[in-house]
Formats: sequence, C-alpha cells, structure tokens
Amino acid sequence: MAAATTNGSNDDIRTRPQQSPLASQRAKQDGAPSDENRKGQFGGYFTLGYKEGFTQWWANVPAAAAEHAVLSYIPYLRKPPTHIQTGSAPPSANGSTMSVHDTAEKEADPVRTDSIADPFGPRQWRSQMVKLPGKNRALNEFSVERLEEAQDQNLVMLHGYGAGLGFFYRNFEGLSRVPGWKIYALDLLGMGRSSRPPFRVHCKDRQKSITEAENWFVDAIEDWRVQKNIDQFTLLGHSLGGYMAVAYSLKYPGHLNKLILASPVGIPEDPYAINAAMPEPSDSTLPNEFSQDQQVTVGQSNAEISEAAKSTGDKNNFLNARSKAEKSAADDGEKTPAAPRKPLPKWFTYLWDANISPFSIVRWSGPLGPRFVSGWTSRRFSHLPPDEAQALHTYAYSLFKQRGSGEYALAYILAPGAFARSPLIRRIQGVGRQMITPNGSTTSSVAVARQRRESGIPVVFCYGESDWMDIGGGYAAEQKMNEEKERILRSASAEERQNDRGAAKCLIIKKAGHHVYLDGWEEFNEVMRQEMEDVSRQKTNH
Repeated sequence: MAAATTNGSNDDIRTRPQQSPLASQRAKQDGAPSDENRKGQFGGYFTLGYKEGFTQWWANVPAAAAEHAVLSYIPYLRKPPTHIQTGSAPPSANGSTMSVHDTAEKEADPVRTDSIADPFGPRQWRSQMVKLPGKNRALNEFSVERLEEAQDQNLVMLHGYGAGLGFFYRNFEGLSRVPGWKIYALDLLGMGRSSRPPFRVHCKDRQKSITEAENWFVDAIEDWRVQKNIDQFTLLGHSLGGYMAVAYSLKYPGHLNKLILASPVGIPEDPYAINAAMPEPSDSTLPNEFSQDQQVTVGQSNAEISEAAKSTGDKNNFLNARSKAEKSAADDGEKTPAAPRKPLPKWFTYLWDANISPFSIVRWSGPLGPRFVSGWTSRRFSHLPPDEAQALHTYAYSLFKQRGSGEYALAYILAPGAFARSPLIRRIQGVGRQMITPNGSTTSSVAVARQRRESGIPVVFCYGESDWMDIGGGYAAEQKMNEEKERILRSASAEERQNDRGAAKCLIIKKAGHHVYLDGWEEFNEVMRQEMEDVSRQKTNH
C-alpha cells in the first residue's frame, strides 16, 4: 500500500504539475463527451429516474433503518446495533425535532463479535443516544471497543456538514484493531440522528454571532465528554467537523492528546468572507463537491493524468500547495495563499444569504427530493459497489429530509463558497497553547494563580490527492503552528522544551478527494492507526 505523502518528501510535490479537481474538466481535456452532452442538460446530473425517485419518496425509509443498512457493511459485524430512540419514524408533515424517546424498547443492546467470527475480536459494538443538559439536546453515538484488554485511549470522530456517523462505516473496523483504544463516532447536534433543537443566534455583533454559532456545536461535544466521563481523547474531524474540532480545542483546552483534521473547512482567509456582514464572493471551489466524480478520482493518480490536463487545471491540488504557502508567507507575511477562484451562480449566493440550505430544497421538493439528492450521491459514491452506494444514497436522503436545525449555522460560520467568516488560519497557532486550570474554571483568583499553559498537542492535516478543499491552507497552518512553537520554546526552560508535544504536519492520501476517509479508506485507516499508535507510545514514554 502506498504511504501517505508527508511533509518530509515534498520535492516532487513542489515541481510536479497538477490536475483539475473537476471530473468534467478532465473529460473536456481528454476529449471525452460530457454527461450533459450525452443526456441533455439535466438528465446526466440527476441520475435517479422520476419513477425510482417517487418510489423512494413514497417508501419514506426512516433514518434509523437507513443508518442500520449502511452499518451492516462493517466487516465482521453482520447485525449492527441500532437504537431507535430517534429516527424510528419518517418525519411528519409538520416536521419533527427528532425528539429522544427514553423507553427501554427503543434502546439497542450491545453486539459482541467473538474471536472466531472476528479475527480482530472480541469486540463490542454499541449504538445509543447520550442525553445532554438542556431541552431536547442529545447526541447520537456509535462506538466499538476491544474486549479482554485494558483500554486507556479514546478516539472521537466528527462528520462533515449535513452528514452522519454512518459515513465512517469503512473506518470503524480498521481503526478498532489498535489495542487499548475505544472508538466513538458522534452525530453533531442538529445533524444526523442527534436531536434537532431549533437553531437560533441571538447576538447582533458579527464576531459574537460567529462564536455563538460555533459554541452551539462545541458545547454539545464538551457536554458529551462530561457525560461519558472521558478526560483525555484524540479528536478526528472531517470538513465542518474539522472546523468544530479546532473550535473545541480552543474553547476547552487540556483534553486532547492529538487533533486530526481531515480536509477541514475554514482554514484560509478570503477578503470577502471576513470583511462583509453577509458577503458574496465571486467564486469558490465548493461546486466541486457536487460535480466531482469519485470513480475518476479514486481510479486515477497524478501520474496517470494526460499531458493536456497537466498543462492546465486550477490551483487547488496539493501538488504545489506547500511551495505556494511558503512563497505567500514570504511575500505577504501573515497572509495565507489565495483560494482558487471559480464563479458562483447568483441563485447560489442568494439562497446562501437567505440561509436556505440545500436540504430545505430537498424537503420542499417532495417526490423530486430523492432525484435531487442523486445528483450528489451518484458522483460522491460512484467508486463504491452498487449496493453500498445505494445504501449511502438512501441514508443521505433520510438525513437530508429531516427537520432543519444545525444546518442553519452554516451561514453564520461560512460565507458563500465555504470560506470562513472567522478563518482558522488566524487562530490555529493557539491550538495546544491555551491557559488551563485544574478544574477548568477561570473565574476565581485562586484558579488564575494556578493556571498553566498547555504544552502543545500534535496536529495532523490530512487531505485527498484530488481534494477540492484548499490544501495550501493546511500547509500554511502547519507552518504557522511550527513557528509559534519555535517562538514559545525560545524563552522556555529546559524542562518545558523537553515536555513540549506541539507538532504539525500535512499528509496526502492517494487517489482520494474531499471525503478522504471514504475515497482512500485503506490508506486513511493505515495512517490513522499509525497516529493512534503514536499517541499510545507517547503516553508510555511519559
């Protein structure tokens, strides 16, 4: 298996040309006819037929059943546990808040796999809702732990915007092979099968409203940690989950052993996003998420790109990202690399500014909803076996049609086109460098006197080879964190320098796009296992 590209071997990355992340552009460069030309303007985009779409809409598969179907593809787990405390019934006409049912019959018993049927067992798998303080606040949790051995490490996984924990179905088994670890996957509050309380922002100030929207998610993660009585853990976040993972580490310091950011959103700066109350940047790479064909992405590496493609293509691939980041830092000081520019349709910015999410359109469209969703799922899961791709399509539709909740936070956190209103590049150097107190309080003078600064945490930025996310931002963040470490250690004692754990690096997963954990799942799992084993070694050494 090819190893992930690290920051130690970037000479070829600096010099090799890059490919366009858009499958349609690659097809044009290679002279292949597009789906649009073959099937008409919309026939090639919405691949699900009207009849099939109506049938799926009429079937109205509950979210719990759809999640169960996806998790049934986990190796060695024939019958995954699936609680029905939420998502056991289709959403009603007036919309459900995904309220939690506490009755025992709605809960799911843990499932054990023995060492005979499971070569990496015995393991125990659990599905449950974890109730949090406050009205209608609960997180959907799926976990797996190794039995008959001591467990002293925890990995928590956060999905991206509008998704759910089921998208990690190809990672649970591989990651739970590491001895001494328990794996948790959470649905963010207001997404997946977690409860869906109404989302409201009360602050009028721009920066405070951004912070309030972030806190809506990160406070729920902290409440979950307290409920589970977990002190230290490793946090993995994908896309929006990566953004929230950074926000969590800054607000609730002292609990992370390592932070792993898989294609995180919101790192680079964009002048439109940071200067306007509701900006309308002229272009972005966000449409690539809906038009990039993963069958092309995972079936072709950069070495296989045609000469025509090599001579063109935009500046969004990893191949020159590090050199671009370094050159930009040298030329502009604190500025991050400019994000790639592609036109955004006016209707897109209008809907974004009005805080009308893509899922609102799915809910409003009735029988056309499954057909609209197929425009994304047919490309996003095109590299998977048909039965798995169909299960994920049904799962995605079952989540998209739920009552809107956490999805409405997006317009407060990101500007149109997925650029952060409060870019992480301005804050990333503070990860692992916050002041903490023994009990987490900073109110009393005694607590202030006993404050200590975090001694850094390792941060890993992980991107796909054909990622539409701005990978240059990851390299710029890596550089900024390493510079902050050097600055702090210049005045540190010998003991402080020895105990400092701060580090940052970028990894690239071959033949993968934005959903790096799914596109390149085998290599991703191997990289994750290495990072988890590193955490275990660090604990042993200390």
